[in-house]
Amino acid sequence: MAIGRWVSRKNGNDTFFRGERRSPWYMVAFGMVGASISGVTFVSVPGMVLSSGMTYLQLCMGFILGYLVVAFVLLPIYYQLNTASIYGYLQQRLGRRSHQTGTWFFLLSKMAAAALKFYVVCIILQRFVFNELGLPLYITVLLLVLLIWLYTQRGGIRTLVFTDVFQTLCLFSALLLIIYKVVDAHYDGIGEALQAVLTDEHSRIFVTNDWASPQNLWKQLVSGLFIVVVMTGLDQDMMQKNLTCKTLREAQKDMCSYGVAFLPANFLFLALGVLLTQLFALQQTALPAKGDELLPMFVEQQGGLVAILFVIGIVAASFSSADSALTSMTTCYCVDIRQQAGNERLRRYTHLTMCGVFALFILICDAVNSKSLIDAIYTMVSYTYGPLLGLFAFGLFTRKQPNDQWVPAVCIAAPLLCFAADSIAKQQFDYHFGYELLLINGLITFAGLWLSAKGQQPATK
Repeated sequence: MAIGRWVSRKNGNDTFFRGERRSPWYMVAFGMVGASISGVTFVSVPGMVLSSGMTYLQLCMGFILGYLVVAFVLLPIYYQLNTASIYGYLQQRLGRRSHQTGTWFFLLSKMAAAALKFYVVCIILQRFVFNELGLPLYITVLLLVLLIWLYTQRGGIRTLVFTDVFQTLCLFSALLLIIYKVVDAHYDGIGEALQAVLTDEHSRIFVTNDWASPQNLWKQLVSGLFIVVVMTGLDQDMMQKNLTCKTLREAQKDMCSYGVAFLPANFLFLALGVLLTQLFALQQTALPAKGDELLPMFVEQQGGLVAILFVIGIVAASFSSADSALTSMTTCYCVDIRQQAGNERLRRYTHLTMCGVFALFILICDAVNSKSLIDAIYTMVSYTYGPLLGLFAFGLFTRKQPNDQWVPAVCIAAPLLCFAADSIAKQQFDYHFGYELLLINGLITFAGLWLSAKGQQPATK
């Protein structure tokens, strides 16, 4: 709240949407490391060692390649556009309906994904904090969303650049102190603990001898590259802070810096997971059936300071994801859907409405309380990024002009065809699509746009 008050002395749409284009690149880079780690990640990544060791680091190496593509292919285009929303590119290159379609796909994806992630965090906070206070979950949800609105409603993205730095400091301070508590209890210093991690059977990083494995090195590298290109480079939420840097050169330094930093950051989470497996083995405590329960199980066992640190880390990670999602959705609605970037009254009402819809989505998840529904929503979100990949790829790599009237139908048909292909593959061949489904989705969208371009005049630029 104090940071939001301090940085938003200039209260206007340019501050809210673009941070007046004067954010220091190193602050954006440091804050984005924490913003890229959601509350779900904070809980889940340590537990990954139970099923796949440290092979997740292969995917993080692919992320670095993806950040290079975003920095040197997409960022120059966005800076040339000089607009608050990256989806303005679709209007200039493909047309109005393409622009609106891409924006609505983003809004749907981001609202569903952000609400689900925040719902998981609300459950964890309810379990460790608010049950003790006698508050029901719906009060917890409304309170947390209200807090996000209060500190972002004036400064928007300008506030988030600074609060992300604070939240990242809290996140990694909590993580390092939890690691220290584990090391201090059972090892003679960091050196011995690091040696124990590196020699543990759960510390395998590379899988090069099994092409069928989802953890194969080359599959992970390619998947990591495309995940970053689509879910960072084509995502308004992830790009908006990067576009607040003063120049393109500074934004590229920011992107490359936090892309590389993502690797050691995730190594810390995975190392904590390995240390916890060793700790439970020494205590002769059975490991949890689900990896997601590994860190919470340790927190419940220790209580006290460890529980406080865990809650601080969860809050820092979850808020830095949710606040930027709400700000980016407000930006897209005002700039892309309504095309009124200068209307401050619309921006204020939209931001408040987005917060209300966000809270409603979370409460719906709780009311249904069905794992199958949650899985279905996550699957839907993975499908909806495919059309964005196809739209941008068509605009970047061809000079053809699609029939703008066909674009909404093409973008809706592509995920439906992918869903049908996935269902048939499971039933007939017992094959389960993974990350490649995103590429297939994008290719179908690309092919549909190509077919619609027949008879159309080529683009002039």
